[in-house]
Amino acid sequence: MYDVITVGSNTLDVFAKTDSELIEIKSKKEVEELLAYPLGTKILITKLDFMIGGGGTNTAVAFSRLSLETGYMGKIGRDENGLKIFKLLKKEKVDFLGTLGDISGYSIILDSIEEDRTILTYKGCNNNLRFKEIHLGKLKTKWFYFASMMGKSFETMKRLAEYAAKKNIKLAFNPSSYLAEKGFSYLKRILNNTTVLVLNKKEAELIVGKGDIADLVKRLKLPNMEAVVVTNGAKGAHCYNGKTFYHVKPAKKLKIKETTGAGDAFASTLVAGMIMNKKIEECLRMAAINAESIIQNYGAKNILLSKREMIKRLKKDRRVIKKTTIRKVYI
Repeated sequence: MYDVITVGSNTLDVFAKTDSELIEIKSKKEVEELLAYPLGTKILITKLDFMIGGGGTNTAVAFSRLSLETGYMGKIGRDENGLKIFKLLKKEKVDFLGTLGDISGYSIILDSIEEDRTILTYKGCNNNLRFKEIHLGKLKTKWFYFASMMGKSFETMKRLAEYAAKKNIKLAFNPSSYLAEKGFSYLKRILNNTTVLVLNKKEAELIVGKGDIADLVKRLKLPNMEAVVVTNGAKGAHCYNGKTFYHVKPAKKLKIKETTGAGDAFASTLVAGMIMNKKIEECLRMAAINAESIIQNYGAKNILLSKREMIKRLKKDRRVIKKTTIRKVYI
């Protein structure tokens, strides 16, 4: 019996550090920042790193390092990059429960001068996981964790969500902006079977429309959900369980190097705490600590914390989780 099986993508990530420039475009509604490179020139890369990424494997490693029995469901390419992904899963004690495809996913992460990033991603065989390829007999688990998948793989996730409901398997869902922009109706079959929904403010607004955090979580929370969690960058994260609204702020004076994978770390660690039957306040603190470990280092997996290290950092962590009833929240 697994504690959790993650369902999501796997990629080889190339982190390219450049001296790019940022351009701001202002409209009446918003200010948008764009990464800029001179046309027709050769751009020097000042630092280059190769690592394994993807929401499915990122979160599987996070769960496994926290000493949870973990499986990974996805489609890995029959190529050199796929072999690297297999080696990573074996090293991290994650069982592969998926299938094989042709070409593995590949991402290029372009870092800017302000330590933010733009990602160029090729999905490869990630979007071609078919439900009929899955051995349902292997899916003996307490939880499913759904990262973002598209195409045929998304159709498979919808059927897996319904399978989870029939088997009394709890489901955590962390949709990307790609999925969120398709709206509530597109996601309904998964949301109707979701136990915990975790997403950022932009994704939340794509699903239910503009609003403040308190309004968003109320509109997002369906009767079947135990909690909705909305992250909001430097303003922290907010959780609503139908009765109480929780708010955790990030630690002060963080030196941010790279934000890729922080969302995966936060969401998976929060769910890990729930699997361990921790109180929601401790789940939020654990999630914030692991996400902060990620953003202060390069690579979405390299600095994910072990259970022992998490316990140490929790003892030192002094942040206070604010609690209030939803009627009193003004953000």
